[in-house]
Parts: sequence; structure tokens; C-alpha cells
Amino acid sequence: MAAAQGRLSDGAGGMDDAKEGERDARETAPLPFRSAVEALRATRLRPEIEIESTKPPQRLAPYAYALEAAVVEGDEDLADGRLVLLHDPAGHDAWQGTFRLVTLVRAELEPEMAADPLLPEVCWSWLTGALQSRGLSYGEPSGTVTRASSHYFGGLAARPAASQIEIRASWTPREVLGGVPDTAAHLAAWCDLLAQIAGLPPAVDPGDAAVVSLPQRRGPQSR
Repeated sequence: MAAAQGRLSDGAGGMDDAKEGERDARETAPLPFRSAVEALRATRLRPEIEIESTKPPQRLAPYAYALEAAVVEGDEDLADGRLVLLHDPAGHDAWQGTFRLVTLVRAELEPEMAADPLLPEVCWSWLTGALQSRGLSYGEPSGTVTRASSHYFGGLAARPAASQIEIRASWTPREVLGGVPDTAAHLAAWCDLLAQIAGLPPAVDPGDAAVVSLPQRRGPQSR
């Protein structure tokens, strides 16, 4: 796969806001949410995945924490994405639980892969398969797989056509001890998905490698 274009950044000042949000999460949020966030922060991942916290959405739930990640090989980004942990202590009918994970994953595709009519189904199976391979219990999955192609004309005609796949999904992680889901395992499964969509071989043991901080090499994504 070719490099995914752009970074999932909220723009200038986003990291300061994210760090302030982390402090708020640790100091004022309910204990189950604080525990779930700390597990995310402590998770160890394979070295090709660079990850950091980012500003979470403000209106989806009373408490939210967000991470963005990129699969990097040399100076090339092969895929990137965002994972958001939501928590509503009162529960949510649509979630069937008090926690929810929401994700966006995207990567550019080689032309022959983009032409595969079964690509959306395959990409969705990568998500569910990543969760199942980690032995995770989850419910109420939903999402979309979008395949987009760009063709260039006129002054841009020399550029080759480009295709991108985008997975938007959410699911409810089942709560375990203390009413807290195993967010570390869900993050590891999500990173398995990122690595797969980037075309990397499976890691022998993703826990062997430390998390790498995400460098700010690109500007914010245009919206």
C-alpha cells in the first residue's frame, strides 16, 4: 500500500488541549474511566506504530479519551487512524453498556487491491477478526467501509490515479473486573487492524515493543 495522506490532527493547540484533557480525566472522571485510560496509556505496541493522545470529541459522551496512530516505515506513513474511548456512567441504550470505542482507520491502496469488489467485506472482517483473535468480548458493532478513487485532469493529469480505503466503526467492549473493559487488549487489536491495512506482516508478539511517540511531521488534515 502507498502512504496514507495527512494526519488526523485537530490543528494547532490540539496537543495542549489533549494534555489538559488527560489531566482532567485522571483527576475528575469516575474510577472505571480513569482505569481504562491508564490501561491505554500503558499499552506496549510494535515499533512500526507511532501513537499519541489527541483532543477527544466533546459531545459524544460525558467522558472521552482519544489516541491517534500511524504505521510508519522509514519516512512513509502506510496507514493512520484514531481511536476514541467513550464513557457514560449512566449507560447508553445504543451501546448496551457504559463504554464505547469509536475508530477511523485509513490507508491508500494499490490499484489492483482497490479494484477488488470484495474489498469492503474483507476490510470489515479485518476489524472483527482482530478483536476475535485477541479473545475479546464485544457487542453492538457498527460501521462503514468506504473506498474512494481520485483521478487527475488538466494540469494535474501527470499524477497517477489514487485510491483510499477508510473504515469507520464503533463497538462496545464488554466490561470485566470492576466494571472496566480490557482497553489495553482492545487497543492492541486495533493496532493489529492498522498493521494489516498497512500491509505489514503479523507481529510475533506485539507486546515486545514499546510505544513510539508520534512526531509532528505533517500539518492538520483539511476538513
